[in-house]
Amino acid sequence: MGQMVSDDKFEEQAARHGTCGIIKNGREILFQAFNWESNKHNWWSNLEEKVTDLAESGFTSVWLPPPTQSLSREGYLPQNLYCLDSCYGSLHELKLLLHKMSEHNVRAMADVVINHRIGTTQGSNGMYNRYDGIPISWDEHAVTSCSGGKGNKSTGDNFDGVPNIDHTQPFVRKDIIEWLIWLRNSIGFQDFRFDFTKGYAAKFVKEYIEESKPLFAVGEYWDSCEYSPPDYRLNYNQDSHRQKIINWIDNTGGLCAAFDFTTKGILQEAVKGELWRLRDPEGKPPGVMGWWPSRSVTFIENHDTGSTQGHWPFPSDHIMEMQIRKCQDIHSRSSIKILEVRSDLYSAIIDDKLCMKIGDGSWCPGDPEWRLAVSGDRYAVWHK
Repeated sequence: MGQMVSDDKFEEQAARHGTCGIIKNGREILFQAFNWESNKHNWWSNLEEKVTDLAESGFTSVWLPPPTQSLSREGYLPQNLYCLDSCYGSLHELKLLLHKMSEHNVRAMADVVINHRIGTTQGSNGMYNRYDGIPISWDEHAVTSCSGGKGNKSTGDNFDGVPNIDHTQPFVRKDIIEWLIWLRNSIGFQDFRFDFTKGYAAKFVKEYIEESKPLFAVGEYWDSCEYSPPDYRLNYNQDSHRQKIINWIDNTGGLCAAFDFTTKGILQEAVKGELWRLRDPEGKPPGVMGWWPSRSVTFIENHDTGSTQGHWPFPSDHIMEMQIRKCQDIHSRSSIKILEVRSDLYSAIIDDKLCMKIGDGSWCPGDPEWRLAVSGDRYAVWHK
């Protein structure tokens, strides 16, 4: 069993710091509103037309692509953090989108890319690691020594080929905090998604959340799952993988959720006829959601794993949609009782309100109280 931190501890910390951090009802449904090709379209205006549909579909927060000026069209090589004219549209179009989202009670999540930043001018070693002529005009001391700067050694993994930000510098953290507060108060973002969080220590994410006070925050802590030679099949036991994510969440003081990459990795193998993977030795779900469900953001695809990048795609013929979650009040703190797992079947009861099965195997609940709510290719859901 991995080491977990209780929700009570988190809530005490959040109250002490006056930080919302994680919305506590666990009924959040996040929608990623872009893919790797969205920058080729008039995206802010395109999304504005879809806000009503998103609200009616029950989404509480919409994850938007990085809004800042960037050397890459997709937004992940930021330079001028205070310039919000990007390949996705103008600042004016962005504000119109955020205003409409606010009118429909859908929160806007900013994609916060603060592991690295592209300079405007060359430093002493010839690298573009000075930021002259733009707001937040750092010099080479804002860049880690392991990525060509004059700052301290990185507190995480290096993002190769670009200047990595040195978050140990107080002046750097001060500027980032002011920028995050500006995004919250002046622009209208309410939630944050922290990009490439393996690149800097989780304690800095904790500080940024405490000071900028997003309503919801989630981090991308993407580490490789464990595979064994000679065929390099995914190991059944992924406890060490999910423990790393648990540790990262804990080091943010529990203020930041994390994408459940463990569950994604297991699930996309399980649906290929290995549904036995979906129960750990303790009888619980085998990903982060099995150990700390209120801080786990489950997903099956994003702009990196899928879309035209396709770094780690989920089998497209196994994606299904269920609308029953909201009407049955199923949320991240709901209890899960896994009933049966085998290669072609997974069945479980959630909160004693909903019973479900996936896989080709034949199965239905024995209690006549359960009534079929919806069924489709390789799945069925019952409710009382």
